[in-house]
Amino acid sequence: MNTQTRLRSVLGLQWIVGLVVIVESLRLAFEPSAAGHFAQAGLPLWMRPALAWAEIAAAILFLVPFTTLLGGYLLLVIFFLAALLHISHSEFDVGVLLVYAMAVLVSMAYRSSAESETAHDGQRATERV
Repeated sequence: MNTQTRLRSVLGLQWIVGLVVIVESLRLAFEPSAAGHFAQAGLPLWMRPALAWAEIAAAILFLVPFTTLLGGYLLLVIFFLAALLHISHSEFDVGVLLVYAMAVLVSMAYRSSAESETAHDGQRATERV
């Protein structure tokens, strides 16, 4: 696979994850069934919108090139806390959160790798001049 195809693949993964997280977070914030689920679990009412809007903010940061790493780290923390919250309420089906987290990690690792290669290539270019 050439470099351009890899770049497009990882950017596609990043955008799909970011957009899916935004859509799912909007559902969490506004769907009545989500409110019922939180109430059944005995969680405070403020937690549902707080979690949803934190996810939305982190996902937007993740999609903006300049803030991708910050948004990625925030999403990882949110996914970890969400998994802990689910597990603490005996809901062990956290596979989707693990897949999201790995997709975020892949995107962040690729971005960091691409930035270091660009910086390294730029240094080489200035050394040749």
